[in-house]
Amino acid sequence: MAAKSHSAHASTAGPPGTASELRAALRRVPWLAVIATALILLSAHFMVEPLRDASTYKSVPEVHLALSAAYLMLAPICNVFDTLSLMSVRQHITLLISFAVLFSGWRAWRGVRRGTSPWREVRAAAVGLAVLVLVYAAGILLPRPMAALAVTTPMNDALVVVDFHSHTRFSHDGAPWFSPEANRRWHRDAGYDVAYITDHRTVQGAEAARANNPRVAGEGTTLLQGLEVVWHGAHVNLLGAERTYKGLTDPNLRDIDDTALAMASMLPHHEPILIYTFPGLLRYLRAAQGPGTPGVRAIEIVDGAPRGLGDARRLRNKITAIADTLNLALVAGSDNHGWSRTAPAWTLVLLPGWRGMTPDSLAEAIDDMIRTRGFDATQVVERREANTSLSPWRLAATLPLVAARMFTMLSDNERVSWLLWIWGLALARFAWRRRPSRTSATTA
Repeated sequence: MAAKSHSAHASTAGPPGTASELRAALRRVPWLAVIATALILLSAHFMVEPLRDASTYKSVPEVHLALSAAYLMLAPICNVFDTLSLMSVRQHITLLISFAVLFSGWRAWRGVRRGTSPWREVRAAAVGLAVLVLVYAAGILLPRPMAALAVTTPMNDALVVVDFHSHTRFSHDGAPWFSPEANRRWHRDAGYDVAYITDHRTVQGAEAARANNPRVAGEGTTLLQGLEVVWHGAHVNLLGAERTYKGLTDPNLRDIDDTALAMASMLPHHEPILIYTFPGLLRYLRAAQGPGTPGVRAIEIVDGAPRGLGDARRLRNKITAIADTLNLALVAGSDNHGWSRTAPAWTLVLLPGWRGMTPDSLAEAIDDMIRTRGFDATQVVERREANTSLSPWRLAATLPLVAARMFTMLSDNERVSWLLWIWGLALARFAWRRRPSRTSATTA
């Protein structure tokens, strides 16, 4: 009877070593690659368009996001850096806190399993911090392909794509390498036809850029002159500040002179164009009251600076309502100072025949469009993002929400690139671990 029981137990347990071999096989599975692949494939069922109208949140059939072959080859890198560049200050802070919590949890779990020491944990924290700094520095400083806005034919002869707010190295906070021509290349790579250089307290960069403009606007990216100044406590961009309307500011080109602005605005349909920018407080907004009156005639609904992104998203519905009520044009400003390679939004202006205009004529046409049509003069197209400013819990969930939004916006070609990178790295890691060690090579 005892022998029979022993035999039954042995048959139930199975061949010796089966369980340990199964555990070993499971340990050899590249689980990170498997999980990442599952996320890439699953998110394809929830795909959304990467572009939308910034005020209505609807799709814009006249445009699409164009990705070069170089961008697609580096899709995981470009996608992550673009996502980081489109985050607000609060999102960055929450993201860093999330990483710190996850890193601490991982180190605690690892310490329980394998043991640790204070010095080892200090070293690990230093390495983790260095990695974060390097990732942010790479996203800000390293050159990389850009996602560009492309206008669908035949609308490309009627729609002009404009950035109403950018800087050069002549601004005190501009990157030292961001020359006027570097500004032009940045806007060309992002799909802009026209960009205003609105440096602080100087038009030197704008004038240098204007000297190298194409003879006809449609022959290349055209840079126009503007100036970022202060008016009644708010930052505004004054278009054509020292060319069309010279003398509207104080000698330091910092503040608008009320008397000069009032006099320049007396002639209907020739009033100076002031654009309200962010970050800022809406209570400082002073809109024009109609033809022949001074005041703001356009307002940013997207500002590409981290603080501006946060303020404009938080106030998005209010900005749209105010612009509609006061007949203000909605515009987008990259607010780029040379510190990233991501365009957050583009302003579309319907100007048939613009490709045959001179740069000066095009500037006048844009001004006139804003004056006469106001709210209906423009359409702003933005990169879709995870807006976590809607509630505290969404802000706390910044990491998963931002990651989910990034994956749902991937095109089919980008997904293929991600999968190639994931499994290429997994195979490289497998080959590295299987390489002959020096000890075994010496013994052989």
